[in-house]
Parts: sequence; C-alpha cells; structure tokens
Amino acid sequence: MPEKLKIGVIGLGMGAAHIKGYMKHPNAEIVAIAARPDPRTAALGENFPTFKGKLYSDGMEMLEKEKLDIVSVAVPNFLHKDLTIAALESGANVLCEKPMAMNAADAQQMADTAKKVGKKLGINFSYRFRAPSRAMKALVDEGIFGDIYYGRSFWFRRRGIPGLATGGPSQAGMGPWFFDKNLSGGGPLIDLGVHRLDLALWLMGYPKPTWVMGSTYDRLARKIAEEKGIRYTVEDMACAMIKFDNGATLELGASWAANIKENELQNTRLLGDKGGLFQYNLQEGYTFDLEYYYEIAGRQFDSRMHTFPEVPSAYWLFVEAVRTGTPFMVDPEEGVTVMKILDAVYKSAAEGAPVKID
Repeated sequence: MPEKLKIGVIGLGMGAAHIKGYMKHPNAEIVAIAARPDPRTAALGENFPTFKGKLYSDGMEMLEKEKLDIVSVAVPNFLHKDLTIAALESGANVLCEKPMAMNAADAQQMADTAKKVGKKLGINFSYRFRAPSRAMKALVDEGIFGDIYYGRSFWFRRRGIPGLATGGPSQAGMGPWFFDKNLSGGGPLIDLGVHRLDLALWLMGYPKPTWVMGSTYDRLARKIAEEKGIRYTVEDMACAMIKFDNGATLELGASWAANIKENELQNTRLLGDKGGLFQYNLQEGYTFDLEYYYEIAGRQFDSRMHTFPEVPSAYWLFVEAVRTGTPFMVDPEEGVTVMKILDAVYKSAAEGAPVKID
C-alpha cells in the first residue's frame, strides 16, 4: 500500500464534506475531483486552497484517466450505481453516499461487484459516525438494555424541503432532481428516513426484516412545488411499521413538510427488557443528547450522558480500512437491507397492504 492513498471525489455537494474529511488524514491525498461546472466548481480553489489535483467535469472520464485507491461517489441518487460499479471495476475502493442506490436490485449489484473484484464498498450512513450514536452502540453491545424488542426512529421537518424550504433548512444546488422519483428514488423516506432507519437497525443488531406496512403522503410539498412551477412526483411524508424475524418491531417516519411545532425533529427510541434508550436532537438542530432508563432494586431511574468521546469520521475510517485491510463500519449488505425495506415501504404504500421481504 502506498504511503498516501490517491483519492478521487465525484460531486461537490455532499462531496465537499468528503473532501474536508479526507484532507484531515495524513495518509490520504485528493488527486482528482469531478463535478459539473457551477458556482461550487468555480469556487473550488477558494474553498480548498490546498487542492492541487485535477478537476474533471465528468466522473467517468476521471475514472478512465486516473489510477485511484479510493473514490467517493457523492452525486444524485440515480448516478450511484453506475459510477460505483465503474469505480470498483477500475480498481478503486468506493465510499458511496446514502442512499446506496435507487432500489435494492441496484444496491445488490453494487455489493456483488465489490465482492467480485475484491474491493471495499462503504456506504456513508453518516449518523453512525456521530459521537452520541457510537455511545449508544457501546451501551447496547454491553447488554445494558437486554433484548431490544421495539424501536421508533423519526426525522420530521416542519418545512424543510431541499431547495424549496419555507422557514426550514435548504441545501444549495439540490432543487428539482430531489422531487423527481426517476432521479431520486423517492422523497424524505429515501433522503432523511434512510439515516434514521440505518441507525435503528445498527443499534438493534441488523435483524432480518420479514414484512413492512407503509404509507406515503404528499399533502403539503406538492402544493408548494406547484406554486413555484416545479413538477413534484415524490412523497413529502412516509411512515412504516417493520417486523423482524426475531420478533422485534420498528416504527419509522420521515417528512420534509409536516404541521409540527419544531422546525427539525429527530429522535430514536429503543426498548429492551432491561432498559430503554432515547436519542434526540437539541434546539431543533443537528447536535444530539442521549438518555437511558432502567430499574435497580425495583426502582426506576433515568440517566443522561453529558460527555461523548470524540470519534473518527467515516472518511478517516474508510481510509484506515483500505490501508489496513480491515472491515469498514458499514457492510454493503447492510445497505442492501436498508434498500429492501425502503422498496417495501413504497410498495406497501402503493398497494395499501403489508409487503413481505424475502
């Protein structure tokens, strides 16, 4: 393995976070970036003055011309599969943004390709890499809560539609592709819900899903989009109940537009036979606190964690996994499981009936 791994990043939306993350690792060097011409590429030198590599306007061209150890795929959802497979087949290890793909079939093809060529494929389920989440996982793995039989994981926004926010967060450069199911695969379920789903599954030990009952709605965001002359073909809210082969149940919810008090509401609750766990965001933002509930000598107690040890980022850990040949914290088959559940939620919503998962 070379002293410094050569890295290429495709996309400058979420890709900017990938660039910043890799630049912190002493054994990583970003030698190429691929992004369409827009204000973000024009400002590349200003935002990343230490970047001395080559800028491409096309990701496939970058993969053809560069010999890379790691490629980050951080582009709209419909491009994930083809770019990931091409990068893997070029000899690179790949860190792909969430959601893994547009559907489970594409995700499985990506995972199978990684296995066939002997390269690592990581999925950036970023909520696993936050300090409160790692603290939660440590408590669960120590058996503090016993057998976890129920979970509830939600992410709701009052009005936080990507590119169409009215009083909530928005993200520059997103806009219409987010609202086209053919390009995004779905709305807030595949955008926000994917985070809360993976986090809950990871904490629960990734039990095997057996069936899903789901519903989707577009009561608010469609009207907002139409008023702006934008076609809108995805949901603005989704909810589901998921059953697992070990008897556990998970409730999942995600929304870009809901009539709630908070601008941003995120939480994950787990119930076990020895204790309970609750993670929630603070001040409607992106910092989190953690509480757990338990019984001692027949009496009920509540506790909070006030400090969380620092944890390395997904980008640092992916570099280390490639350098050392050790597993990355997200197995691609977990990404496939997430996509199977999301597919089942959308199918159940369309059919109005539970959907079994093989």
